[in-house]
Amino acid sequence: MPQIHDLTAIELSAAMRAGELSPVDVTEHYLERIDRLDARLGAFVTVTPDLAREQAAEAERRLRAAADPAALPPLLGLPVPIKDLDMLAGVRLTWGSKVFTDFVAPVDDAVVARLRAAGIVVLGKTNTPEFGLSCHTENGVAPPARTPWDLGRSAGGSSGGAAAAVAAGLAPIAQGSDGGGSVRIPCSACGLFGIKPTRGRISKAPVAPDLIGLGTAGPLARTVRDAAWLLDAMLVQRPGDLYTAPPPPPGETFLGYAEREPGRLRIARFATTTVPGSEVHPDVMAAYEETSKLLVELGHEVTDIDSPFPADLIPQFEKVWATMPSLYPVTDDQVDRLEPLTRWLLERGRRLSAAEYVAATAALQNAVRAALPLLESYDAVLNPTIAQPPAPIGHFTETGDPAEEFDRIKRFAGYPAPYNVTGQPAVSVPTEWTADGLPIGMMLAGRTGDEKTLISLSAQLEAARPWAHRTPPMW
Repeated sequence: MPQIHDLTAIELSAAMRAGELSPVDVTEHYLERIDRLDARLGAFVTVTPDLAREQAAEAERRLRAAADPAALPPLLGLPVPIKDLDMLAGVRLTWGSKVFTDFVAPVDDAVVARLRAAGIVVLGKTNTPEFGLSCHTENGVAPPARTPWDLGRSAGGSSGGAAAAVAAGLAPIAQGSDGGGSVRIPCSACGLFGIKPTRGRISKAPVAPDLIGLGTAGPLARTVRDAAWLLDAMLVQRPGDLYTAPPPPPGETFLGYAEREPGRLRIARFATTTVPGSEVHPDVMAAYEETSKLLVELGHEVTDIDSPFPADLIPQFEKVWATMPSLYPVTDDQVDRLEPLTRWLLERGRRLSAAEYVAATAALQNAVRAALPLLESYDAVLNPTIAQPPAPIGHFTETGDPAEEFDRIKRFAGYPAPYNVTGQPAVSVPTEWTADGLPIGMMLAGRTGDEKTLISLSAQLEAARPWAHRTPPMW
């Protein structure tokens, strides 16, 4: 008989609505696994057992009392952890920083409020690097987030805790966010499927600004259907959002697209990155070629193109990224408590003039204008998600030099960030594993607003080469 954590999120929900499983029992199962396994995994910064039990009991009451279970909130009773970059009212919010270990969120972020309304049970807050600035999840407030496929290696970042939790069976699905690859990178490192939605699809209200729209919330899951279902529940927009994306047409859902064939698609591919000195590991290149071959076997046209992202895009992106720490309420007397990389970026950002920042954002926008006509002439674009297999814990910080750490981050994770700049939707698909049993993700980017094609194509890949049955040793 399968255990509770063997079931997909959709299967769990169906079992609870049918009365075959209790939300209370499901929640206790995941809390027990967190208590038993997370000390080795580093998935959670904060666990919320009292809140989870309260929400599970309420979900059970509502399910028992409902005349029509189909009329209940879509995710009622389903455990879903929240990334510790997002506010959950009344719960500690650290942003992965020692500076904020005692800060309690005053309100829900819009996406969290949307998920609460959908009926989720919050298991806790998942681990993230300080302010989400890195592609590895190692900070001063929690143990490193590790991929359960090899506990000596990083789960990636910045949604590393979310990915570790789902990949190890500590949660059925998870909410994450992606400002430069932060959903896709950990999905690659942990063997999951993840979606970075189109810019403006999910509001960052009520506090976080969306000045140039790099970041967005997104789902991480073991299956395409689970991720699409969670994305449907995360869609939210608020007055004052600078970017918006229209929802699916009436009667349509992203889950519905996961159950449709994509048709024959024109797919471009390139494996070069914009980062000088970035070397693609042979196992990653082998996975790239194998995924390309599978796409052709499925009837798609796959065409090699040159990367439309020039190397001179990188310094402009770096300038914008260096301003990110300034968005957090760090006072001058707290700066020395920040991680070395954060301090280094903060100092760089503070040296930028307003004119330099505006010029950098203008350069990024011009790069988008140049790249999109080529990229959007295809139905999808294939790249590796990251240039290497999951990195060893401590790889990025071992020299103690934040400039070297940042260079290593760029060389490791140079593929995803350009699609944050363009605002296109992108997914990471766990199509391949190395001979040593490490997951290798492949990234597919789509036309602006066209998550549906990516979801249909990813579901087709999953059907051709299933991956949900693959589980790590600690499963």
